Formats: sequence, C-alpha cells, structure tokens
Amino acid sequence: MPTDQFANVLYAGAGALLAYALLAWLVSLPVFALQRVEVRGELRHVSEESVKRVANRGVRGNFFTVELDEVRAAFEKLSWVREARVSRHWPATLVVELTEHVPLAQWNRNGLVSKEGEVFNASADAELPRLSGFEGSAREVVEAYRIYGEVLAPLGLRIKELSLSPRRAWRLKTDNGMEIVLGRKDVEPRLRRFAAQYQRISERLGALPAYVDLRYADGFAVKLPRTAQQSNKQS
Repeated sequence: MPTDQFANVLYAGAGALLAYALLAWLVSLPVFALQRVEVRGELRHVSEESVKRVANRGVRGNFFTVELDEVRAAFEKLSWVREARVSRHWPATLVVELTEHVPLAQWNRNGLVSKEGEVFNASADAELPRLSGFEGSAREVVEAYRIYGEVLAPLGLRIKELSLSPRRAWRLKTDNGMEIVLGRKDVEPRLRRFAAQYQRISERLGALPAYVDLRYADGFAVKLPRTAQQSNKQS
C-alpha cells in the first residue's frame, strides 16, 4: 500500500475513534439524565410500591444508554405482569406500558392460569375454579374447561374443579357438588350424552346425582347423595 494511502487510512481510523469518543462523552453528560419513569396500563394487582422498586433497581443509565430490554425483563419478573413494553420519550422520560395477567382459575396448588393457558405465580382474592394437570398441560386443561363448561351451562351447572391426571384421565366437579369421572376416551361425546339425559335422570331418581361415572361405552353409572338413598329405601 502506498504511503499516502496508508496515512489516509490511519487518519480515517483516528477520526472515527475521536468521533466515537466525542459521542460517548456527549451522551454521558448530566443533561441527558432520565428524569421520569412513566408507567402506563390498567393495573389492578401490580402495586405502586413494586413498580417504584423495579424502577429504582432496574433502570440504569441515561436517556441514551439505558438498556430497554433489561428494563422490560425487570418489570416482567413481577408476578402479575404478562407483558412490558419500554420506550424512550424525548427529552428525559422512559415510558413503561404494563399488561397484567387476567386469571381464569387456580392452577395446581399455588399458581394461577389465564384464559390463554399461561401459568403464573400469584395469589388472587376472588374465588376461582380450580384446574390441575401435569407440567405442560395448562393450555389443554383450559381448553377442556371451556368446552366442558359450554356443555354443562344449559343445565345451570358450572365447573368448580377440573383435573387431568398424568395418565390423561379427566375428572370434574360442578358447583352443586356433583363429581363426574370422565375417563380418558371419547370424553366430550360421553359428557354430552350425559348432559342430554341429566334432567330425565334427576326426575326419575327424585334427586340430583352426587357421583357420575362416564367410563362406559354404552352408558354411565350414577350415585345419589346418601340422604336421597335413604329416602328412596324408605319409599
């Protein structure tokens, strides 16, 4: 390489380094310090204290140097936060938009699950149905809860508990205390068949079933409450 060209490359490199150093110095000036973290969103469960705590610990740097992904990750660690979106607003504001989980039911022992089948660790004050299943089955259980609930709704029944065992056996309990063993095969058709006969069975037996076993190919077994059994014997 000729001497003049080599010198030009050196000058260009030095100029680039100088420009970078000047830019780094400019963006680190106190004039660009963040002065406000604005949190937006319809928040029912995320407390103001927890938001302030994350803002104080998770926001580092000034308007130009703050890492948006780090701030987003810090806010998404809050138990009720489903999604956080972070953006800069000139000249000195960081805007954080939070979306909360909407709980559908209790999940297993300590968690909650949303209608999207997302499991999160939090506690709810409202009384919720209880869903349970093995790891990775939350979305399937939520979908089954929706389908089976639609089958039972015309009967005035709501699902209070629904479980899926590791052997893929289903079981549910309604809000009137009736327990239904659904089994592993043809679950929805068998539940629909029972729902179609529910009123007739109740009228014929003179009481609402307490226990129903649908694990039969051509029918189902029904057990009455103990008080109804005693009344039928006396009759």
